[in-house]
Amino acid sequence: MTSARTATQLLLRITLGVVFVAHGWEKLHIKGVDKTAMMFDKHLHIPFPAAAAHFATWAELLGGLALIVGVLLPYVGVLLAATMIGAGYYGHHDKGFWIQQNGWEFNLVLAVAVLAVGFAAPGAAAVDHYVGARRRTPATGRAR
Repeated sequence: MTSARTATQLLLRITLGVVFVAHGWEKLHIKGVDKTAMMFDKHLHIPFPAAAAHFATWAELLGGLALIVGVLLPYVGVLLAATMIGAGYYGHHDKGFWIQQNGWEFNLVLAVAVLAVGFAAPGAAAVDHYVGARRRTPATGRAR
């Protein structure tokens, strides 16, 4: 059971990580942060669009990499969930729920998934498993 749980946690972390890295990479190297900021300003009316574009780019890129290796998972989960809540609100809320109409459905799924990954036990394939092991008591496996 433990190996199946570890494998599925790893698969989910890698999948989510790749999705976030791809979105961050697109903002950094394909569209560019400046064009992303222009889109944030003109089409989405996001406050402080240049700062928001840099934040979203690096949060997605570095947060995705952190998910893949399994480091700082609770913090990364909250950070990426916040970016997805912002994306859902500014980019999709007026289009309804369904992804087919460019709604906020996908943002919701990503936000909940990264929170679930962030606050679940990290599993043996995560750096957090080994870093956090020093803080857990041997008898219960829980944090001190």
